[in-house]
Amino acid sequence: MARRSTPPGSQSSLREANRARLLDSLKRHGRLTQIELAGATGLSPATVSNIVKELTATGVLHTSFTSRSGRRATLVSLARQVGLVAGAHFSTRKLHVAIADATRSVVAETSLPLAPDHRHDAELDRLSLLLGDMVEGLGGSLSDLLAVGLALPAPVDPRTSVISTPGLLPGWDGVDIARSLSARIGRPVHVDSEANLGALAEAREGAARGASSSVYVTVGHSISAGLLVDGELFRGASGRTGQIGHMTIDENGGRCRCGNRGCLETVAAGPALLAGFSEADGIHRLRDLVTAAGDGVPAAQRTIADAGRHIGIAAASLCNLIDPERIVVGGELARAGEILLAPLRHALERAILGGGVPEIVASAFAEWAETRGAIALALDHVAVDADLVAFPA
Repeated sequence: MARRSTPPGSQSSLREANRARLLDSLKRHGRLTQIELAGATGLSPATVSNIVKELTATGVLHTSFTSRSGRRATLVSLARQVGLVAGAHFSTRKLHVAIADATRSVVAETSLPLAPDHRHDAELDRLSLLLGDMVEGLGGSLSDLLAVGLALPAPVDPRTSVISTPGLLPGWDGVDIARSLSARIGRPVHVDSEANLGALAEAREGAARGASSSVYVTVGHSISAGLLVDGELFRGASGRTGQIGHMTIDENGGRCRCGNRGCLETVAAGPALLAGFSEADGIHRLRDLVTAAGDGVPAAQRTIADAGRHIGIAAASLCNLIDPERIVVGGELARAGEILLAPLRHALERAILGGGVPEIVASAFAEWAETRGAIALALDHVAVDADLVAFPA
């Protein structure tokens, strides 16, 4: 269905532009009061009030009442009936999937283990079936999904939806992943790296909300970072921005999976950390390592603390380049809390220039940050008009 066309410069054209600006703000921020909407859009409070009344009457928006600073305020969000979006995250060892409505409220979610050598064809087939089962469980069908966002543990070229650094995710190289999944489910699909989408989730509704610039560092079986500058993701020319896991820590160090030597991942990512333990230690997974550290096992605590120091040194180089206001640490190893964050913070303080250390905090969403970012990515690509018709963007 095509959009209605209006003469440029006309009064109705201005109204449509104002409505689009307001809807875009709600897609980005979820729920806002009318006063907050006026600030976010640059529209006058009276204009915002009129648009909200109009779109609430057509079923596009939902309003409720809240209290801000002791005063009653009208809280505005997209209406649930606008439609559903899905987010999926293929980490190195696990698949997370969630379905949310237009308010970003999750209505179904699940997670499954992945084989270490998983390939795109089998896993996209499995994701397609899983999405179908999940929406059927909600009483719908795949056609009810407006869009799907997908997070991958490798940098993705935003122009092609192809992994931009071959070899980091074997079995997925050279594939237009968005097109491949879209062909299976018949819905629009949008793909980005897990670090970028974790950063997006934390900036929109998590631990980096309110920061003008932030970095999200995910630490698990791989290490990477997502960068937000002035509230926008910085992807670089081919999506390779933020690959701090492949920053050289020791040029004479061990061989990394990327082919170089002495990368951060060779001393601070999951495989390197677990290699220091024998079968008798009972530490076979990162979850075991984090649990042991929390239980006071000295070897586990030292291993995680050493990883934190190495990550802090790499993060300092990143901070010296972009000067973020806040660093959010996520991924499986972030569950160790201050056992990881305290030495990371200390190493950063010693290595950063000028002494202006950014705030360092844990992810607000733990292992679901990347999935929530994938939901946000999907919703960003859904356009909603005043007649409650959604168009893939």
